[in-house]
Amino acid sequence: MSNEIKKQDVMKLLVGACPSYKKRWEAYLKDNYEQNEEQLLYLDISDFARHVAELHKKGQYDEFPSLFELVERLHINGDEVVKEAATVGLLEDIQQHAGNHDGIKKFLLPESLKWWIHLEDFWSGKTEYVGGPKK
Repeated sequence: MSNEIKKQDVMKLLVGACPSYKKRWEAYLKDNYEQNEEQLLYLDISDFARHVAELHKKGQYDEFPSLFELVERLHINGDEVVKEAATVGLLEDIQQHAGNHDGIKKFLLPESLKWWIHLEDFWSGKTEYVGGPKK
């Protein structure tokens, strides 16, 4: 049995790591999907990222240690789709919605922090692509 995290597991894991999102997630599913319709990971992650940004703006960090431990696992144990979604979906959307990042960065573990910085470098023009060499 593989320990690799697949895209169909991501949202369940995120809701488990951040229970304050559960009611919003249930409403989101009801509003955005028909029964048995395939879910779109990047759209789902984007809504979750907005929730995380809202927690950050309110200074509500109780769930952040478990959440960012999971984000680290997504980066390390995810399949290629999950790894990319953890960076270009989740971390990037959190950066875009959170404003000041200082309260968030301190919760990032090494692999996630590396990708967070790659995103910052890309958006500031220091690299041509996420994960690319500095100019």
